[in-house]
Amino acid sequence: MVTNEEGRSIGINEIFIDEYRITIHQDSTSNSQEISENERQWLHTLEKRRGDIGSMQKPKIQRVPKMHREIEANVRCYEPLVVSIGPFHHGKPELQLMEKRKELLVIQFADQDCIKERPEGVLPWLSTNSVSIDVLYKKVKNIMPSVRECYDDELIKKYSHEEFVQMMLLDGCFILQYFHCIVTGNYKELKMKSYDIAFIRRDLFLLENQLPFEVLQVLMNCKFKNNEGLGMIKKFISSAHTKPTPPLGFIQGIKDFFLDLFGDTLKVMSFLGKICGEEGPPFTKQESMKNRLPAHLLELLKTHLIDPNAFSEGGCYLRGEWRSYRSAMELRRAGIRFRPGKSRRLSEVKFTSFHCSALLTLPPITVDDSTKSEFLNLVAYEACPDTPDDFGITSYLTLMDSLIDHVGDVKELRSKGILLNFLGSDQEVADLFNEIARDLVPDPHAYVDVKDKIEKHYCSKSKIWIAEWKNTHFTSPWTVLAFIAALFVIGLEVTSTFLAGIQTYYTVHPKGS
Repeated sequence: MVTNEEGRSIGINEIFIDEYRITIHQDSTSNSQEISENERQWLHTLEKRRGDIGSMQKPKIQRVPKMHREIEANVRCYEPLVVSIGPFHHGKPELQLMEKRKELLVIQFADQDCIKERPEGVLPWLSTNSVSIDVLYKKVKNIMPSVRECYDDELIKKYSHEEFVQMMLLDGCFILQYFHCIVTGNYKELKMKSYDIAFIRRDLFLLENQLPFEVLQVLMNCKFKNNEGLGMIKKFISSAHTKPTPPLGFIQGIKDFFLDLFGDTLKVMSFLGKICGEEGPPFTKQESMKNRLPAHLLELLKTHLIDPNAFSEGGCYLRGEWRSYRSAMELRRAGIRFRPGKSRRLSEVKFTSFHCSALLTLPPITVDDSTKSEFLNLVAYEACPDTPDDFGITSYLTLMDSLIDHVGDVKELRSKGILLNFLGSDQEVADLFNEIARDLVPDPHAYVDVKDKIEKHYCSKSKIWIAEWKNTHFTSPWTVLAFIAALFVIGLEVTSTFLAGIQTYYTVHPKGS
């Protein structure tokens, strides 16, 4: 029995009857709420979107995200200086001079033939054949339905079908002929000033200045044999990010060989596996992407700089012992030395620990007038909603920003051949990385092993003490020589004392006795 507030006893059956009545009352209340016609239309529209789940895809070529464009100091880095590619900046008055040049390069591209005699100094390795402009136009026109899907409808609706095809043909032939002249060394055929050639290289890798790679692929199939067109583009990208490195001595080369081999567990396992005749590593994500065409040149540039398989999501990145990055000079004081890597891929960062010191290997990078624009557009591309969620470039820039706080950090990395400064002073390089990396959020999985090893090095009190002792007492080669000389003198004193003791002993205790 249960008692209510008035003191009357209530049976169990009455309780269930009251609950049943309340339930009926709630249902009747909900049924009394009528849905208006506007609400029905909204619900109907929402139901129609059910089929879009899983199939939503943003255009492959997008504008720079608003949050990046709002930084006033970087706005100019997203806009072309001499040439417009695609519809975003097409028709701007300041870019019209290069529009006339495009027509000349289209004719050159169509008439280019490897059989013709080449000027002295021009590399003949690209196999090309002449083709009529009519054939090129028809090939481009045939793929227009899929090409138009790469842009937002609101952006290209002002262009007629014919205007859009002509734009794609002119821009595609311009890009390929430019690459061909640069790679083969035939700069004179471009008939441009040297600064225009440099600015075009910058403009071709802007996010809002991209052309669907499908257009380039169709044109290359008409001109090049054996997939040499794609090889030409990759050679251009590679040459722009490669500078000669100073030759190493014989002893240093041997040290680097064993350091590379035995300082990396994966390389050791691979080396032993080859000796034992084991099969190679399994099919990687990078190899699976080879069969897929990139969306545009900027994506191809990113895959050249960042290994798609580098940042795995398998490891834990919320490590309690990790506190923060350290600057280059702080790492040096803790006994961590720097060395330029053999690969220029920005994802190739390694940390090798020894008994009393450590070595941080970083990819060498060239810093010049186009570096800021290139990195900002790569970061903007990674921020687009339809790109892979790895943030490789963003993660590299935050790593470099942590290593570079002051001029001394730039000087340390430059002296080790990691930073090749073609920009100006070391202060300008420090400011560049600090400005680019502002408000960036890296991939939490990026460089997680390197960060973990750096933190473990800092937790080793003995390594820190030895590093501080070396920095205090062995700041120059002369102090090292003085220390060796002191050890030598002490060794002589100990030896002479020991010999004198033996001589005294045998004097007091002759052998005969």
